[in-house]
Amino acid sequence: MKKKAFVAIISASMLVSMGTGALAATKLKEIKAYLNPEIKVQVDGTHVDLRDAKGNVIAPISYQGANYVPIRAVADIFDIAVTYDQATQTIIIGEKVEGVSIADGFKDMYYTKDSAKTTYKGKDYKEAYFNDGSGNRSASFMLYPNKEYQTLYLQIAAVNGDITDLTIQDGDNQTTLKKVDVIKAEEGLVTIEADIAGVKSLYIHGNVKGDTVVFVPLTTSYYK
Repeated sequence: MKKKAFVAIISASMLVSMGTGALAATKLKEIKAYLNPEIKVQVDGTHVDLRDAKGNVIAPISYQGANYVPIRAVADIFDIAVTYDQATQTIIIGEKVEGVSIADGFKDMYYTKDSAKTTYKGKDYKEAYFNDGSGNRSASFMLYPNKEYQTLYLQIAAVNGDITDLTIQDGDNQTTLKKVDVIKAEEGLVTIEADIAGVKSLYIHGNVKGDTVVFVPLTTSYYK
């Protein structure tokens, strides 16, 4: 429902953070427009403030009888990811065409490039989260999508036992975005999808017993 509403008003929106490269483009045309703080915005009957990426309240722009609001501000209201590709000067709304591996910038004590640990069922994934701690424990790690993506596609496998209560949470407010009661070892590598639009950080955790290993191939787990 939110996505449909967003699409309905996106044509009346614009992005205000294109960067210096875009401003130097030869096809830009100078216009005379006005910031209009008197224009109010309501969503489902409730007043909302339009805010920029830093959280500052911003005003719509009036130009030739039409009102324009920043795409990013509207996207945040409707939990839709939006990014700007400087190289192609393309505004990307929702999922990207190509996935972005979660391996980039991943940090954790169980991060490894050891082929003995990054190989699962004969395939070497090169980089992995390989939690082989001992005893009954919680296996957890953080990710930082920084509001740039719509969906997380997390691949995960349980080895020598089951993973229970696997949960993906918003790291800032602890809202549960996805929960899987159990991942069994015999299931092999499974892919879990979670809507992460508007989320800066993710806290991913599950429970394991004994010598159970949690295997997450970082190169084939990705954001879109």
